[in-house]
This record gives sequence, structure tokens and C-alpha cells, in this order.
Amino acid sequence: MSVSHTPTARVGEAVATAAPAPRHWLRAGWLMTASGWSANQYSSLLGAYRAHLGLTAATTTALFAVYVLGLIPALLVGGPLADRHGRRRVARAALGLSALATCLLMAGPAVPALLWPGRFLTGVGAGTLLTAGSVWIKELSTPPYGTAPSPGAAARRSGLFLSAGFATGGLAASLIAQWAPLPMVLAYVPHLVLSAAAALSAARAPETAPPRGPHTAVAEPAAPAHRTPFRRLVVPVAPWVFAAPSIAFAVLPALVDGRLHGWQTVYAGIITAVTPGAGLLVAPLARRLSARHRLATAATGLLVTAVGLLIGALAVAHAQPVVALFAAALLGAGYGLCVAYGLTEVAALASPHHLARLTARFWALCYLGFLTPYGVTLLTGAFAPSTILTGVAALALLSLAVLLRPGARSSA
Repeated sequence: MSVSHTPTARVGEAVATAAPAPRHWLRAGWLMTASGWSANQYSSLLGAYRAHLGLTAATTTALFAVYVLGLIPALLVGGPLADRHGRRRVARAALGLSALATCLLMAGPAVPALLWPGRFLTGVGAGTLLTAGSVWIKELSTPPYGTAPSPGAAARRSGLFLSAGFATGGLAASLIAQWAPLPMVLAYVPHLVLSAAAALSAARAPETAPPRGPHTAVAEPAAPAHRTPFRRLVVPVAPWVFAAPSIAFAVLPALVDGRLHGWQTVYAGIITAVTPGAGLLVAPLARRLSARHRLATAATGLLVTAVGLLIGALAVAHAQPVVALFAAALLGAGYGLCVAYGLTEVAALASPHHLARLTARFWALCYLGFLTPYGVTLLTGAFAPSTILTGVAALALLSLAVLLRPGARSSA
């Protein structure tokens, strides 16, 4: 008697066919972690460069900002490159360029002039990788490659991987710089190891956008429907994504660590871990807020950022490192909420053939915020740092008002 149609056999067949979906997005996600690591490993070494190489505060802050000069053009070019040559090829090439930049930074103690091209190429690699990697992870998370519950959830995954790199890169670099020999060389070795591991992991993830020829035309409307909502809903928020954490990384530590003799580098590393770490922790809150109202995540993020800046101003005025650490956590929470909102909005607004380019524009606007510490440094000649931070908090509240104005709410 045949048993192929018994209940037991049918259950066995169902179990056999219900294999878990491959997590291709997880394999590619480590590229974003490597990108975040490369960006933040330098941040926690600002004090070490001043102490060991005799670089001035203005020079180290300028090196912090030159990263943006390489990053923003790469973001804008990375989208079209990823559309034309494929996500995987562009992302892996950008990872290799990022590793080369790290090698130049490792040579910086011997030839300080190499720090400039090292930081610039770090920006180029990170910008290209952010665009291609973000879109690749989003596409790998949705059918037919993945099973993310919504496009917004898929888009937020790249932000979480990036935050993980931000959090761990700065802390690891600071701990190595504090206790290891050759601190400004060995502090960069973990990024090379992570880059190699990320490249091997991503090699197993499929391409989601096959390369197309240079003359292949893609039909596009004369005026894409996303332009006005993007300008009203995303542009006011995007610069604060990195303005908030960059102030925590590059401004607060040097203004409050005067009493931390011998521990300045570790303190800077702790701040670089706490700030994006808080951004990771607020991810569930971002999901709940977006379910309540489209603008709730951004509004909360801008408000938390403003509060963090005001507490940071208080910490600077009284040289209180513990209070500054609390301010950094709030700034990190603001970062996490704003980046989750921005990636979700971009995924909702963009059609598939516009996604890479709109993602690039979003990240380019975000990284304009990385210029904020340089602006603060320039203004310290005329104003007290606490006054400047208070003024920046007022700008965050102004951005919140622009976001919530009637015209923007109607777009939502």
C-alpha cells in the first residue's frame, strides 16, 4: 500500500519545502559595518594626533572635515555607478579603496602629509559604499531575495549595520591607541581585518541589479514624483543625521577632558561608542513612532538632538565629562531616529530605478552635517563654545518647525 499521501508524509513534505530564506542581506551588511568603522576609527584618535604628532586642534578638525570633501561627490556618483555596473561590483571596489585609505592613515605618523589623502580617500570609499551598499542591502531584504516585512524595515537595516561600525570602530581604535605600541598604526589594523572578512562574506550575496550597457536608456518621468516630498520631508532632517554625532565625537571630548589626565583617548573612544550605540538602541522606538505618524520619528529625533546639544552646552560650560557623556548619548539617539526616518522615507518615495540616486542624495545631505565641528571650531574665536552649542540647538528646533509646517504635513 502506498504511503505517499498519508498525513505524516504530507507533514514531512511541508517541512522539507519550508526551508528558511537565505539571509543574503546579512552577508552584505558587513560592508556597511566596515564603512562605519573606517569613518569613526579616526574620530577617537583626534587627541592622540594632537599629543603625539603635535597637530593643532584646527588641523585635526580640518582632517575630520576633509573626509566629507571626498565623501559627498562619491555619494552623488556612487548611485549612477551602482545602477550601471551593479551593486555588488561597486560596493566591493569601494571597500578596497577604503582599505587603501586606511593604509595611508597607518603611514601618517611617519609621513603626516599622507593623513590628508588618507582621510580624503576614506570619504570617497565610504560615500560610494554607502550608496551601493544601502541599496543592495535593501534589495536583498525584499522578495525575491529576502522576506523583510516592509520596504521601510528593509531600508533601516543598512543604518543599523552602519551604526554598529560607528560604535565599535572608534572604541576599538581608542583602546589600542591607549595601551598598544605604535598606537596610530596598530589602531587601524582591525579595520583591515574587518574589510577582508566583509569582502569574503559579501562574495556569497547575489547581485540584485545586473550591469547594463552605457547606452542603455531607462525611461524616467520629466519630473519625478518624489522631488517635492523629498525636499519637504527629508531635506530639513538629513543634515542632523551626522551633525549630532559629529559634535559628540569631535567637539565635546576636547572641551571637557581637561581633568582626565592620561585618559583622554579612552574617554574619546567611549563617546564614539556610546553615541552610535544609543542610535542602535532607539531602533525599536523608531519603528513604533513611524507606525503612529509619518513625521513622528523625525520630530522626536530633532527634539532629542536639541536637548542633547543644550545638555552638551551645560557640560562644556562647567567642564563635566560625565554630563557630556549623557549629552553624547542623547545626540546618538537623535542620530538613530533621524537616520531611520530618512532611510524609510527614501524607500517609500523612490521608484526602483530612482532608489540608488535618491539614496545617494540623502546620504550626501546627511554628511553635510560632518562639517559642523569645523564650523564650531571657526566660531570659537568669537563666541564661547557653550554659546555656539546653544545656537546649534536653536537651529535644530528651527528645522523641526520647518518639518512640521503645514506644507510639509500635507506632503505626509
